[in-house]
Amino acid sequence: MTLAPAVPPGRMAALPQPVLDLPGVLHLRPWTPYDAPALVESCHDPEIRHWNRPALLSPAEAVARIERWQERWHAEKAAIWAVAPASGGLPVGLIGLGDLDLAGGSGEFLYWLLPAGRGSGVMVEATARVTRWAFEELGLHRLRITHSVANPASCRIATKAGFPLEGTMRGALLHADGWHDEHLHARLRTD
Repeated sequence: MTLAPAVPPGRMAALPQPVLDLPGVLHLRPWTPYDAPALVESCHDPEIRHWNRPALLSPAEAVARIERWQERWHAEKAAIWAVAPASGGLPVGLIGLGDLDLAGGSGEFLYWLLPAGRGSGVMVEATARVTRWAFEELGLHRLRITHSVANPASCRIATKAGFPLEGTMRGALLHADGWHDEHLHARLRTD
């Protein structure tokens, strides 16, 4: 017996990546090559470097990465947004779904904020908004958030966005200071 995919192939690629509104002055929009300075800045931010382990990028490498994100949208492998002022300007953060498995109906969140975006609650709002898009518009069944157990800020974001803690994966994430246990939060479309 052959299972039908949870999300039909081509559903995501057939559409342009949407701009998603948030309460307040920020929104979620696709990254553009003009956003490369914010991506370069993120690679040098100590908090982002500690929890996300990004490679240091030159401006040209940042543009290439942004172009790969656009390719991954069309390949239905990832959906990455800039958290940016709705009035224009450089992003203050990133949110997206990586490790998209449309056939299996799942994806995993990734996110970070530069100092200018921290402490405002925007990442909780952004996570909730991408969740609505993923469930209601794309048709995914399950979303997950994983983070080091030593990162309470990420745990608060997951919990406040409606992702209950499912468990702890031991020694699952390598950081500069060694192996970290990792929390797994998840949410189903039916929750």
